[in-house]
Amino acid sequence: MRDAVIIPIDDGKSLVITTDNSGAIGMKEEDFVQVAYDIVGYFSFRVAMMECLATGAIPLAVVIHNLCGEKEWHELVSGVQKGLKELGMENVQVTGSTESNFPLIQSVVGINVIGLQSNNGGTREANKGRIALIGLPLVGDEVLAHPESVAPLSVFYQISLLENVRVWPVGSKGVGHELQRVKPELFEEISSDGIDLYKSGGPATSFLVIYPREKEKEIRDLSGKYFHDLI
Repeated sequence: MRDAVIIPIDDGKSLVITTDNSGAIGMKEEDFVQVAYDIVGYFSFRVAMMECLATGAIPLAVVIHNLCGEKEWHELVSGVQKGLKELGMENVQVTGSTESNFPLIQSVVGINVIGLQSNNGGTREANKGRIALIGLPLVGDEVLAHPESVAPLSVFYQISLLENVRVWPVGSKGVGHELQRVKPELFEEISSDGIDLYKSGGPATSFLVIYPREKEKEIRDLSGKYFHDLI
């Protein structure tokens, strides 16, 4: 099960709600990672969006919870819009709220993505096959220092649309944790090839893909240099 709330509604469809948050990342003096707010918005958005797309849902809206301050709102929205443009989804609505009464000494942002899943939304999930890691797990300052290792959001989306292929974003608990969630029976067969399976994946800079052998060329072509075979 992905990190998503799936609520059945009428006409064989379900509402999908996914979320991500970040703390102490921004431009406040007490933030642990100093980075512009459009970047904060982009990377928090991509986590929630990847979780939504992994369910097969069509995104409808993005909700931003901004506790950074009123003047930071537009930068956060800019980061979200950058992600939507990368996906070709500029029509997805963006809304949210800002805490403007009381200033916080550290930056805090939460983002929800709301999507609509048809009743056959899970049919693309592969039950067996090969497994690969697209991108590498990065966290904190590494995300900005190694952009060449961050799996593009557009690549994730393209692969998520393939039939009989399952995608799974790697979060803060690392590749190994996600492998045990998505395919515990394959965990003992994994060859990490120098990849630290227990390192934080931060803002989903990488993702797992499980696919039948006949899909490998297509997935390698789509992911290019970001492809890392795990078996």
